[in-house]
Amino acid sequence: MAFQLYDYFRSSASYRVRIALNLKACDYVRHDISLVEGQQRSPEHLARNPQGYVPALDIGEAVLTQSLAIVEWLDATFPEPRLIPAEPLARARTMAQALLIACDIHPLNNLGVLRRLKDQFDADQAGRDDWYRHWVTQGFTALEAQAGDGAYLGGDAPGIADVFLVPQMFNARRLETPLEAFPKLVAIDARACAIPAFAAAHPDRVGPDLP
Repeated sequence: MAFQLYDYFRSSASYRVRIALNLKACDYVRHDISLVEGQQRSPEHLARNPQGYVPALDIGEAVLTQSLAIVEWLDATFPEPRLIPAEPLARARTMAQALLIACDIHPLNNLGVLRRLKDQFDADQAGRDDWYRHWVTQGFTALEAQAGDGAYLGGDAPGIADVFLVPQMFNARRLETPLEAFPKLVAIDARACAIPAFAAAHPDRVGPDLP
């Protein structure tokens, strides 16, 4: 049975899950939940995910939420290719990189926060874009310093940190964030995006106007 993925094509959290599903060769059907139109707050979607967020992955016996939890479940259920190392120290380092993106960059820049900046603090578009770029730059500066000499953040093969990096790089470019200070991250992103499982998850490949 195919999994049912409720996501939004530009949501970086959803993008992560699409990459992981593709890497694990899982069969799934996408259902686009438009964040711009507020479909995430519909009663139907709130029944799936009371937070009103995407992604939500219906696996038949349950609906999984939160991209990190979904990717961890996929890695435990479909062990190959492994995305999270089994060795404790390697696991801790890899998860720290993924969490830097998932907890320190992404939450400050999601749609709800940007709308709050506009509605409560009267921040104009230029101000909101500057806010976005500030937190991406701060996070990427730390992540660049943590990147080793491997082809990927995960070493010789992409891991969970790379699964999280690629969507964040997409959004950084969309908001015209300067990336010259992050040559390792740019190179890692390019290598990962050349992998079919990553390429097939790209927002331009799954957007609502596409067949």
